[in-house]
Amino acid sequence: MALSAEAAALVDAALAEDVGEGDFTTLWTVPEGRRAEARIVAKAAGVIAGAEVAAEAFRRVDPSLEIEVSAPDGTALLPGDLAMVIRGSARSILTGERTALNFLQRLSGVATVTRRYVAAVEGTGARVIDTRKTTPGMRLLEKAAVVAGGGANHRVGLFDMVMIKDNHIAAAGGISAAVDAVRARNERGLRVEVETTTLEEVREALGTGADRIMFDNMSPVLMRQAVEIVHAHAAPRPETEASGGITLETIRSYAETGVDFISIGALTHSAPALDLSLQLRAAE
Repeated sequence: MALSAEAAALVDAALAEDVGEGDFTTLWTVPEGRRAEARIVAKAAGVIAGAEVAAEAFRRVDPSLEIEVSAPDGTALLPGDLAMVIRGSARSILTGERTALNFLQRLSGVATVTRRYVAAVEGTGARVIDTRKTTPGMRLLEKAAVVAGGGANHRVGLFDMVMIKDNHIAAAGGISAAVDAVRARNERGLRVEVETTTLEEVREALGTGADRIMFDNMSPVLMRQAVEIVHAHAAPRPETEASGGITLETIRSYAETGVDFISIGALTHSAPALDLSLQLRAAE
């Protein structure tokens, strides 16, 4: 699968950062003609994401490397399971190792955490979605990792959806005023979401015809009431989203309120890297 131009440029930048003027340790210790086979294996249970990005890192170092992706994105691995095999120049494999693993471990960590949140809401109808709390420059890759973990994406950036939050509301003079201002300028037809924190704000947002209403930092009890207010509204009713301070331990209670989406910043901003290891052996 070909990478996007943005992802390819990110791989190039990461390699330039790591290799710089040359991998002198490898150049000075590994014979030029030495061939090897490397196996990337899981050292902890998790979900793979970023396999093609990692493979591209090796290809950028040496297009002649043979790469076999044993675990495509979305594959659940147990300790010892095989994720990827790389064959060819030992020098090339060692030079690309850290960059490839950095992408693979980071993105697999995001997918692994996402899978846990998705499992926690199974059967409720609620969908787990991400946020814009991503690593600068890696947003598209991290959002793809969320999907690999079974989650869904919220907006990509500030440009593809209108999200009217508390500070916008304060600056505009209220929810209705903010939405009216958007309606007057929204020639792009962007979907409009409004953040609310009280039942009074939920009712006001309903009156604006917003496409989605976010319930921010509400308790599950209050959120259930907010969902009931929205569901009692005449069709077409807006989508609903829970946000703010929701953890793996509490997400089920929010999902059971009947909310449509639950946004979790921790999917991307707090996911620990999945423990993966590259094991190299010289070819006979």
